[in-house]
Amino acid sequence: MVMAIKSPLYMQEWTLKNIIDRFGKPFVFLLSISPLIRLIWFGVNNQLSANPIEFITRFTGTWAIVFLCLTLTITPLRVTTGWNTLIKYRRMLGLFCFFYAFLHFSTWLFLDQQLDFSAIYQDFYKRTFITLGLAGFILLIPLAITSTKSLQRKLGRSWAKLHSLIYLIAILVILHYYVHKAAKNNFGEVIIYIIILGALLAWRIGRWSIRKHAQRNTA
Repeated sequence: MVMAIKSPLYMQEWTLKNIIDRFGKPFVFLLSISPLIRLIWFGVNNQLSANPIEFITRFTGTWAIVFLCLTLTITPLRVTTGWNTLIKYRRMLGLFCFFYAFLHFSTWLFLDQQLDFSAIYQDFYKRTFITLGLAGFILLIPLAITSTKSLQRKLGRSWAKLHSLIYLIAILVILHYYVHKAAKNNFGEVIIYIIILGALLAWRIGRWSIRKHAQRNTA
């Protein structure tokens, strides 16, 4: 009997795939939780700057945007590389986006406003960036709740329609960040995120346009 001999390159690819399949999710989880660990370390070592509440608010908000960008990057990366296994990380990254957004919102609600509903009401109506940020966070909630596979199956096609809210959320989040920075005339970081999110949304619009054009040609 002649046995098939696997090439060293094939074995390397097979080994890499198995390593990623086995350790990929725990590795991504550890990387995703590391900002929180770092924030706790800052707190324990009294390194939250002279204004701890502002530091925590800025820190958690930044990481919420980072994970939003990472979540939206999965599909373009998967399509362009053909590496379909990347799709299994999208849910985790999306949930970490919600997690850091929740910490961001909770810092404002409990530490900054101290549950003073009169001040919260004034902030909501007088400060546009608060309104935009709160709207984006509220829209994230149903996406986080319905991210499980069981609810995905129950909702069927409605699940995809619901989760397309992520694009509106991305717009609200970047407006929230932009309006906040505009008050301080500080656009350095926000421009970077506008470029990243703009490119990710533009890629999807381009892909949608190509599909529509192809459908018209085959109709």
